[in-house]
Amino acid sequence: MKKIDLARLIDHTLLRPEATAADVKRLCREAAEYGFFSAVVNTHWVPLAARELAGTDVVVCSIAGFPLGAVDTGVKAYEAGRAVRAGAREIDMVMNVGAFKSGDLDFVRADIAGVVGACGDARVKVIIEAALLDDEETAGACRLVRDAGARFVKTSTGFGPPGASVRAVEIMRRAVGPGFGVKASAGIRTAAFALELVRAGADRIGTSAGVAIMEEWKKLS
Repeated sequence: MKKIDLARLIDHTLLRPEATAADVKRLCREAAEYGFFSAVVNTHWVPLAARELAGTDVVVCSIAGFPLGAVDTGVKAYEAGRAVRAGAREIDMVMNVGAFKSGDLDFVRADIAGVVGACGDARVKVIIEAALLDDEETAGACRLVRDAGARFVKTSTGFGPPGASVRAVEIMRRAVGPGFGVKASAGIRTAAFALELVRAGADRIGTSAGVAIMEEWKKLS
């Protein structure tokens, strides 16, 4: 795998509550310099990120219902729609995990579809918080996400229990098949682990350690 191939799988992420405008500008500069697929920021910072990344190939990504996923569907849809109108081209929304584990699958499907509808042409990735689910639940959540019209299923928020795992990614890939996006995120800090996850079936890596990963990758390639 060439260096640029790995870079284009990375969503370079900054979702810390204390992140400043200067931090966001640095994230965007790094994303452009290393050729990452996207820069992921909280909704407040979408307009700034869109200005900073204008004229580059880097996509602005933001969030909805983050990090718990337990807010009203209308709130998620509004948040996502505003971010898209401000310049985000991808939205990472959080599934309502409690509703899913309660068996209220119609609600969860409608919740996801509501955000998808609010995003127009922007891609929606759905975070299922796989570490809170057993294997059967993980597979079921992935199929529900696919059927609700989203474009990706994603492992973790990074604010909950342990993040991405090879096992979870393998289950997710089998559940959605070859033509659907799988994003591994949270706890990915080395090139070696990122490549493990890619081999397991991930086609996007969410990480705040993108620069360190690429510097390591330079030495390996």
